[in-house]
Amino acid sequence: MTHAALLPHRLSRRRLLQAGAGALLLAACGPAATPTLAPPPPKRTEAPKPAGTLTIYSGRAETLVKPIQEKFAQETGVEVKTRYGDTAALAAAILEEGKNSPADVYFAQDGGALGAVAQAGHLIRLQDSLLNKVEERFRSPKGEWVGLSGRARVFNYYSDKVKEADLPDSILGLTDPKWKGLVGWVPTNASFQSFVTAMRIIDGDAKTADWLKAMKANGTKSFSANAAQVEAIGKGEILVSTPNHYYVYAFYKDRGPSFPARNYHPRGGGPDALINVAGAGILGTTKNREAAERWVEYMLDPAGQQHYADQTYEYPLIPGIKIAPQLRPLAEIRTPKIDIGQLTDLKGTLKLLQDTGVV
Repeated sequence: MTHAALLPHRLSRRRLLQAGAGALLLAACGPAATPTLAPPPPKRTEAPKPAGTLTIYSGRAETLVKPIQEKFAQETGVEVKTRYGDTAALAAAILEEGKNSPADVYFAQDGGALGAVAQAGHLIRLQDSLLNKVEERFRSPKGEWVGLSGRARVFNYYSDKVKEADLPDSILGLTDPKWKGLVGWVPTNASFQSFVTAMRIIDGDAKTADWLKAMKANGTKSFSANAAQVEAIGKGEILVSTPNHYYVYAFYKDRGPSFPARNYHPRGGGPDALINVAGAGILGTTKNREAAERWVEYMLDPAGQQHYADQTYEYPLIPGIKIAPQLRPLAEIRTPKIDIGQLTDLKGTLKLLQDTGVV
């Protein structure tokens, strides 16, 4: 019996045609009716485009910064171009270039240089999500820069002959005759000059000048570099030196923990206990603010913070990062209350050092 014979007689010719069309459609959907189609051409895959280019002016050494810059570029697709140089010289370059500066990020070795660039109006305010990662004392009060690692001023002493209890509460005590000819310093070093600038702010120029003259009169020995004065401590040639905290750790790494130099954070918590920062700010000339913010965030992530803790023995500025053995936690160090971004008058400090005959 045909399919048409089963249909009611009242079914119109039009509905008959529709039913026939439906049957044909059902048949076409069956396996036997499936046409053989050529496979679609493969889609062309393109390499992901870099998320722009980032130009960084870095006062940190290339040997320290380059590995983490390369890792950032690999993980984000951002092409990083870095100009390395002296922190102060790069700050001067930014000020001279003004609105024509190609820099997106200024990565400085101390807060004073960041403060100088910020005061000149070249840094934009960072997002709170970045600023709030670190304590207030390690960032700009106006949010224009943020610290990435901490660098503490210390006395380094010869532990075979000196005990921590023998050391004075502040650096003022090193002018005592009992320390005559037994103390070292590096007056040409930028970190030392930042400390002197802090002393000028806290104690005034007159008291700072008197201290510099008294130290010179007490036979304080000048060295060309911080590592050289720590080396002299290890040999017992001097009993006390005045570097940043991390220099001695390079000697522990090379010569073992028995190397006889130890760090002491002055108990008085004055300018000689200053904790400065290496930090960064984003310039108003940036053409890739998103990438610049990603870079700052990357440096403040645990991996970035651990890199500096492991490679330079500097203080990480976010909680939960493993620090080097013998390194006193930041929370246990008494420090002066000072905006480290105010340490901008390095010219005035250099003039004072020259006027007192120190340099």
